Amino acid sequence: MYKNRSHGFTLIELLVVIAIIGILSAVVLASLNTARSKANDSAVQTNLSSITTQAEIAYSALGNSYNTASEVKSSSCETESATTNIVGNDVTIQKALAGAKNAIGSSSLCNITATSYVIEAPLTSGYWCIDSTGVAIKTSTPIDPTTAHTCPAS
Repeated sequence: MYKNRSHGFTLIELLVVIAIIGILSAVVLASLNTARSKANDSAVQTNLSSITTQAEIAYSALGNSYNTASEVKSSSCETESATTNIVGNDVTIQKALAGAKNAIGSSSLCNITATSYVIEAPLTSGYWCIDSTGVAIKTSTPIDPTTAHTCPAS
Protein backbone atom coordinates (compact mmCIF):
# COMPACT_ATOMS: atom_id res chain seq x y z
CA MET A 1 0.00 0.00 0.00
CA TYR A 2 2.81 2.47 0.89
CA LYS A 3 5.46 1.07 -1.40
CA ASN A 4 6.76 4.45 -2.61
CA ARG A 5 7.16 6.06 0.81
CA SER A 6 10.77 7.14 1.49
CA HIS A 7 12.52 6.42 4.78
CA GLY A 8 13.50 9.71 6.41
CA PHE A 9 12.31 12.77 8.27
CA THR A 10 10.14 15.50 6.88
CA LEU A 11 11.25 19.11 6.96
CA ILE A 12 8.65 19.92 9.63
CA GLU A 13 9.93 17.15 11.90
CA LEU A 14 13.51 18.41 11.58
CA LEU A 15 12.49 22.01 12.33
CA VAL A 16 10.57 20.92 15.43
CA VAL A 17 13.60 19.00 16.74
CA ILE A 18 15.93 21.95 16.06
CA ALA A 19 13.54 24.32 17.86
CA ILE A 20 13.37 22.03 20.91
CA ILE A 21 17.17 21.78 21.05
CA GLY A 22 17.45 25.57 20.80
CA ILE A 23 15.02 26.12 23.67
CA LEU A 24 16.82 23.59 25.87
CA SER A 25 20.23 25.11 25.17
CA ALA A 26 18.94 28.59 26.04
CA VAL A 27 17.71 27.33 29.41
CA VAL A 28 21.03 25.61 30.12
CA LEU A 29 23.08 28.69 29.19
CA ALA A 30 20.97 30.91 31.45
CA SER A 31 21.60 28.51 34.34
CA LEU A 32 25.34 28.46 33.63
CA ASN A 33 25.55 32.27 33.75
CA THR A 34 23.90 32.28 37.17
CA ALA A 35 26.30 29.62 38.40
CA ARG A 36 29.25 31.54 36.99
CA SER A 37 28.31 34.75 38.82
CA LYS A 38 27.80 32.84 42.07
CA ALA A 39 31.21 31.23 41.64
CA ASN A 40 32.83 34.64 41.09
CA ASP A 41 31.16 36.02 44.22
CA SER A 42 32.35 32.99 46.19
CA ALA A 43 35.91 33.51 44.94
CA VAL A 44 35.84 37.14 46.12
CA GLN A 45 34.53 36.12 49.55
CA THR A 46 37.15 33.39 49.89
CA ASN A 47 40.01 35.70 48.90
CA LEU A 48 38.92 38.39 51.34
CA SER A 49 38.48 35.77 54.06
CA SER A 50 42.10 34.74 53.65
CA ILE A 51 43.09 38.40 54.00
CA THR A 52 41.48 38.51 57.46
CA THR A 53 43.70 35.69 58.69
CA GLN A 54 46.82 36.95 56.98
CA ALA A 55 46.28 40.51 58.23
CA GLU A 56 46.53 39.34 61.83
CA ILE A 57 49.81 37.60 61.04
CA ALA A 58 51.10 40.75 59.30
CA TYR A 59 49.92 42.82 62.29
CA SER A 60 52.53 41.11 64.44
CA ALA A 61 55.21 41.42 61.77
CA LEU A 62 54.64 45.19 61.57
CA GLY A 63 55.10 45.63 65.33
CA ASN A 64 51.43 45.38 66.38
CA SER A 65 50.26 47.77 63.71
CA TYR A 66 48.36 47.42 60.45
CA ASN A 67 50.08 50.50 59.06
CA THR A 68 53.32 51.94 60.38
CA ALA A 69 53.08 55.01 58.15
CA SER A 70 51.31 58.11 59.39
CA GLU A 71 47.64 57.22 58.83
CA VAL A 72 47.89 56.77 55.07
CA LYS A 73 44.44 56.39 53.56
CA SER A 74 43.79 55.09 50.09
CA SER A 75 40.82 54.57 47.82
CA SER A 76 42.23 51.59 45.92
CA CYS A 77 44.11 48.66 47.40
CA GLU A 78 46.28 48.59 44.28
CA THR A 79 47.88 51.91 45.24
CA GLU A 80 48.93 50.40 48.58
CA SER A 81 52.39 49.42 47.38
CA ALA A 82 54.37 50.79 50.31
CA THR A 83 55.85 48.20 52.63
CA THR A 84 54.54 50.08 55.67
CA ASN A 85 51.08 48.47 55.73
CA ILE A 86 49.50 45.02 55.66
CA VAL A 87 48.65 45.16 51.94
CA GLY A 88 52.04 46.32 50.67
CA ASN A 89 54.01 44.27 53.18
CA ASP A 90 52.38 40.88 52.64
CA VAL A 91 52.58 38.85 49.42
CA THR A 92 49.66 36.60 50.46
CA ILE A 93 47.37 39.61 50.88
CA GLN A 94 48.48 41.01 47.54
CA LYS A 95 47.70 37.67 45.84
CA ALA A 96 44.28 37.47 47.52
CA LEU A 97 43.42 41.00 46.34
CA ALA A 98 44.57 40.11 42.83
CA GLY A 99 42.44 36.96 42.94
CA ALA A 100 39.39 38.94 44.01
CA LYS A 101 39.98 41.43 41.19
CA ASN A 102 40.35 38.65 38.63
CA ALA A 103 37.12 37.01 39.79
CA ILE A 104 34.93 40.07 39.50
CA GLY A 105 36.99 42.38 37.27
CA SER A 106 37.12 45.36 39.60
CA SER A 107 39.53 46.70 42.22
CA SER A 108 39.01 46.55 45.97
CA LEU A 109 38.78 49.57 48.25
CA CYS A 110 41.07 49.89 51.29
CA ASN A 111 41.47 52.06 54.35
CA ILE A 112 44.41 51.03 56.50
CA THR A 113 45.38 52.85 59.67
CA ALA A 114 47.69 51.82 62.50
CA THR A 115 44.81 50.40 64.54
CA SER A 116 42.30 49.24 61.95
CA TYR A 117 41.68 48.26 58.37
CA VAL A 118 38.64 47.90 56.17
CA ILE A 119 38.76 46.25 52.75
CA GLU A 120 35.86 45.95 50.37
CA ALA A 121 35.45 44.22 47.00
CA PRO A 122 32.51 44.38 44.60
CA LEU A 123 30.29 41.35 44.06
CA THR A 124 27.85 40.69 41.23
CA SER A 125 25.26 42.57 43.26
CA GLY A 126 26.56 44.50 46.25
CA TYR A 127 29.90 44.50 48.03
CA TRP A 128 31.81 42.17 50.35
CA CYS A 129 33.42 43.98 53.26
CA ILE A 130 35.94 42.79 55.86
CA ASP A 131 37.48 44.77 58.69
CA SER A 132 39.91 44.43 61.58
CA THR A 133 37.10 43.62 64.04
CA GLY A 134 36.51 40.32 62.25
CA VAL A 135 33.35 41.39 60.45
CA ALA A 136 32.76 39.95 56.99
CA ILE A 137 29.43 41.01 55.50
CA LYS A 138 27.66 41.76 52.24
CA THR A 139 26.62 45.39 51.92
CA SER A 140 24.56 47.26 49.38
CA THR A 141 26.60 50.47 49.32
CA PRO A 142 30.35 50.93 48.94
CA ILE A 143 32.47 52.20 51.79
CA ASP A 144 34.08 55.61 51.79
CA PRO A 145 37.75 54.57 51.92
CA THR A 146 38.87 57.93 53.27
CA THR A 147 36.71 57.76 56.41
CA ALA A 148 35.54 54.17 56.97
CA HIS A 149 37.20 52.20 59.75
CA THR A 150 34.66 49.34 59.90
CA CYS A 151 32.20 47.72 57.55
CA PRO A 152 28.85 49.49 57.36
CA ALA A 153 25.75 47.78 58.69
CA SER A 154 24.01 45.88 55.93
